[in-house]
Amino acid sequence: MVRLADLTAGEKEHLLTLRDKAPRFANKPFVRGTPLSKRRVAILSTAGLHARGDRPFQTGGGATEYRVIAADANPNELMMSHFSVNFDRSGFRRDVNLVFPLQRLRELASDGQIGSVADFHYSFMGAPFPPTVFESKARELAGLLKRDGVDAALLLPV
Repeated sequence: MVRLADLTAGEKEHLLTLRDKAPRFANKPFVRGTPLSKRRVAILSTAGLHARGDRPFQTGGGATEYRVIAADANPNELMMSHFSVNFDRSGFRRDVNLVFPLQRLRELASDGQIGSVADFHYSFMGAPFPPTVFESKARELAGLLKRDGVDAALLLPV
């Protein structure tokens, strides 16, 4: 992730303006749930990932589409459509687990640290503004996660 100090003045100002315009949500306390060792976990990423051969994400702001990545997908066959001056993609090329830790989830399930790995995981393309444009897709995705029995999600904003 790039630091604000490393950006051009225009890009820095743009990002700070977006931050100031972001919606504010009520602060709600966390609630206790079942132990992690009994939870089914899915990955939700904004890295613009998709399986090789799947259609790439379209570049440009405002996209709310996502791609479904099966739990048995080979992480080395994942492609990243997302590019931005705001992050360095070289880490993804060296270790996909930096942005999509499916192999680590499998290890955690094998060790009994989590209950199970979801059958499906999801990747969006970046973060359109305002974030409220995701609401309909978030509701759609919530239904898919519920059908898969997911009760914990690993959120990976990239």
